[in-house]
Amino acid sequence: MAHTRIRKFNTRDTYPEQALDNDLCQAVVTQGGRTVWLRGQCPQDLDTAQTIDSHDPVQQTHKVMQNIRQLLQEAGGSMEHLVKVVVYITDVRHREAVYRTMGEYIRGVHPVSTGLVVQALARPEWLVEIDGTAVIPEERP
Repeated sequence: MAHTRIRKFNTRDTYPEQALDNDLCQAVVTQGGRTVWLRGQCPQDLDTAQTIDSHDPVQQTHKVMQNIRQLLQEAGGSMEHLVKVVVYITDVRHREAVYRTMGEYIRGVHPVSTGLVVQALARPEWLVEIDGTAVIPEERP
C-alpha cells in the first residue's frame, strides 16, 4: 500500500514571509494497513513522564517529535507512515521555531497538518503539543 499524497507543497512557498521549510500536502489517501492514533505528545520522557528541563520551543519540539518517532517504531512503522499532524502551540511567536524543528522530522513525508494557537496546555511549562495519525502498510507475503 502506498499513501497517495494529494497537492503536495512546501511551506516556504505558502508562507514566504516566514522561515519555514515543511513538506506537507492537502490530503492523504490510504487503503488497507493499520491505523495508529497517537495521543498528543508533549516534551516529556515516554518512560518517566518527566518534562524535559527546557523552556525553549525548539528543544521541546525535538522531544515531541522524537516521542512520535519512537511510538511509530514501537507500532512497527516509521515517520514515512505519518499521514496527519495537529500542532498546538501556546504562543504564535513560537510558530516558526516549532514548525522548522518539526520539518526536520517530516522531510519528504508530506502529511496533512493543522496548527492551532491555544491559551494553555496541560502543564504551564509546555509550549508545544503535537498529535498524529499514521497508517502502516500491511506486510505482503
